[in-house]
Amino acid sequence: MGRSTVREETAERDDLLAAAVVKAVQGAGAYAGSIFLRSRDRRSLVLAATCGVPPSQLGGWSLVPVSSPIPVAVAYGSGRTIHLADADETMRRFPQLAVALPYAFGSCSVPVGAGGETFGALAVVWAAPPGSDGLTKTQRRHLRALANRLGASLAACRDRSGDPLEGDARTAPVETPAPSAPAVRAGLFDWNLSASTLTADDDFCAIFGLDPGTFDARAETLASRLHPGDRAAFRAAARTAAAEGRIVSRTLRVREGAGAGPGGGAEGAGEGHGSGEGYRSVVLWGRVPDLPDDDRARAHLVGVVVDARAGRAAAAAVERLRDGLFSLTPEGRVSYANRSLEQLLDVRGEDLVGQCLWDALPWLSDPAIEYQHRSAMVSQTPTSFLVRRPPDQWLAFSLHPDPNGVTGRVVPTGRPDAAPDLAEPPTVTAPPQPASAAAAPTPPAPSTTAAAAPARLGVMYHVLQLGSALTEAVTTHQVCEVVAHQLLPAFGGQQLALYAVRDGTMHLIFHTGHHEGFLDWLDGMPLRAPLPGTETLTSGIPLFIESQQSLSQGYPGIPIGGVNSWAYLPLIASGRPAGTCVLGFDEIHHFTAKDRSVLTALAGLIAQALERARLYDSEFALARGLQQALLPHRLPVLPDLRTTARYLPCTSGMDIGGDWYDVIPAAEGVALVIGDVEGHSIAAAATMAQLRSAVRAFVAVGHAPGDVLAGANRTLIDLGTGLLASCCYLHLDPAGHRAWAVRAGHPPPLLRHPDGHTDVLDLETGPLLGVDHASDYPRTPVDLPPGSVLALYTDGLVEERGTPIDVGIDHLRSSLAHARAGSLDELADRLLQHAQRSSYRADDIALLLTEYRPAATGR
Repeated sequence: MGRSTVREETAERDDLLAAAVVKAVQGAGAYAGSIFLRSRDRRSLVLAATCGVPPSQLGGWSLVPVSSPIPVAVAYGSGRTIHLADADETMRRFPQLAVALPYAFGSCSVPVGAGGETFGALAVVWAAPPGSDGLTKTQRRHLRALANRLGASLAACRDRSGDPLEGDARTAPVETPAPSAPAVRAGLFDWNLSASTLTADDDFCAIFGLDPGTFDARAETLASRLHPGDRAAFRAAARTAAAEGRIVSRTLRVREGAGAGPGGGAEGAGEGHGSGEGYRSVVLWGRVPDLPDDDRARAHLVGVVVDARAGRAAAAAVERLRDGLFSLTPEGRVSYANRSLEQLLDVRGEDLVGQCLWDALPWLSDPAIEYQHRSAMVSQTPTSFLVRRPPDQWLAFSLHPDPNGVTGRVVPTGRPDAAPDLAEPPTVTAPPQPASAAAAPTPPAPSTTAAAAPARLGVMYHVLQLGSALTEAVTTHQVCEVVAHQLLPAFGGQQLALYAVRDGTMHLIFHTGHHEGFLDWLDGMPLRAPLPGTETLTSGIPLFIESQQSLSQGYPGIPIGGVNSWAYLPLIASGRPAGTCVLGFDEIHHFTAKDRSVLTALAGLIAQALERARLYDSEFALARGLQQALLPHRLPVLPDLRTTARYLPCTSGMDIGGDWYDVIPAAEGVALVIGDVEGHSIAAAATMAQLRSAVRAFVAVGHAPGDVLAGANRTLIDLGTGLLASCCYLHLDPAGHRAWAVRAGHPPPLLRHPDGHTDVLDLETGPLLGVDHASDYPRTPVDLPPGSVLALYTDGLVEERGTPIDVGIDHLRSSLAHARAGSLDELADRLLQHAQRSSYRADDIALLLTEYRPAATGR
């Protein structure tokens, strides 16, 4: 495909994105929107198009890891609409987003895709004080339909061009300003000088007060709308254009009010003559097209008339005020400043325009000032604050936003009462915050002295984002995954390796990237080895290498492995070396001062998280080992019966639970037991072990099923732990094709018949174990047809928050009835398939399956 074709296809995609994001903002009544496309490596979402507030005001998220708990990433990964009505709901559901953007806004994110494939996500943002309802269902459906249409159009574009529909972080996103009323009105015209006729657009007619439907295209009609004193100049402009080929500019006075009639301009031609009242000024530009070998074009004057009265009037009014007034672009750059502002800030206007206030004036160079601007833009709520201009002038700033920028006002004020002396920082009046935003960081007060290199919000965002994500990572592997998902997209790296120090030696604990051998040579190296990964750790100083040449000069003979730039970050926790984090870049990467400072700060967070995870992993292995030791190592081999069991620990923490199962051969038959001691703790596990031993003892002496649970109940009460337990006990008599079942507050067992039909056994039930010494546990007979399967389980398999347990039990019954499996082990795996795939399990799960296959019946 040629370069021109590629450019055309890229332009087509950009047009689709720009049109979609504008429609999304308008349809939702929002003030900003953005579209993200998946990256080439599918690890990130890349900002591809925006409308309204620029991306810099939303945390600088041009790259969002797909695994981030951020609405746009969740919408992309789940395929669901993520609607957050206000800041309170954002704080509850997405605390990391609320920490980074603690402002009063609502948002809605929807996936963009077609044919079962997701290309990215679309999001809109609106101002939302606490208690807002957010978008209506109709608006959300419209947004989803718009995203689906965009996905279909992008897919069609890909089919034609082969475009993989991927975002490139090196390409600037398509930016569209928010819709706004123009301050200047312009009309276009084409004047046939030889015929004295004029073709004009609707705006041109409106400027001159003409009806486009009845305008007769005569120049004389147009002249009738001018001040009588300007008509001669108007005709002279036409002669000048014919002679010189252009009109530099000509100011004309146009009569206010209704236009002349279609018959021409004679009627009322003298109205307002000499009074100067009822007229406004417009500016006319035009030129004769310079087309070689076309004499007809020389007879035409094409141009534009501009009515800038609103802009001129506004500027004149603003300049008369004593208050300092200025206008900021959405990015925070000054686009206008009146003379009073120049005097109050003691700065020339040309030194302000095009600059951010916090960059142009040293005494405003503070992150809190930038915070106030971003707060106003993101929440679309006015904000105000006080600042002291050295040496002792106090100024009150107020910011009034809309999606196209900010109007600022500055007035001198007295010294605030809260400041005991002039060395104190000024008071900041923060924008209104929802109640739930109290947990979010409050803006720092601006300092009254200039900082040499103040931290910027982008830096603060990366620290907050990684720190927040690391608080949810528990194990070493989870910490490594978070680091990879956050660092690589944020800095554009392709490789990441994490090493831990054990016994004075470097050990590779995590690697991601397409270079399989990236830094393998560092694995097993002692700390004293003169290598970049070890020297940065022993010295505690990060090492940034921007080219292969620099690496070869500093460390001759070290393998390069297709990488062009490296960042070696020492991981030091509690004053001792914990490991090294290495980022690799396929292309040469120049590390800015901000890159270096942010990576150095993040290295400390990573080190502390890895050290915490290492301790957790050690304690977790000990606890899980204890729990596994308390469960049966193998189940007995029995005639006419086949049994298998599964145990899945919860994922919500390190605490061990009290679930257990057992298969106990008895003098007459076999006992099947499953139980669950409440809680997740060492005490629960110890109680479980004692109950299991008690049940085995009662079975061994030949107690009836009801007496077994009654004895276990008394034993639990006598232990004095205060814990309760549920239990289900079945005594099987294979020879009689029958079982006796007893239940103590436990979920009922399931019985699958040979034809696949599955029942939830309706058993009489007794109270939980541990409630009352005198509790009675009635037994229920159960017929066992040859070829049937019994399923005993704990509530972790069938309970789901917000759903009745009966629904979960029925779902398990249906799964057991329809599962196709060649063996009992395969059947058990199929029943646990969903639970095994889930990244979160709030409770332990135990499952015991028993198949009744008398030898006489065959297979």
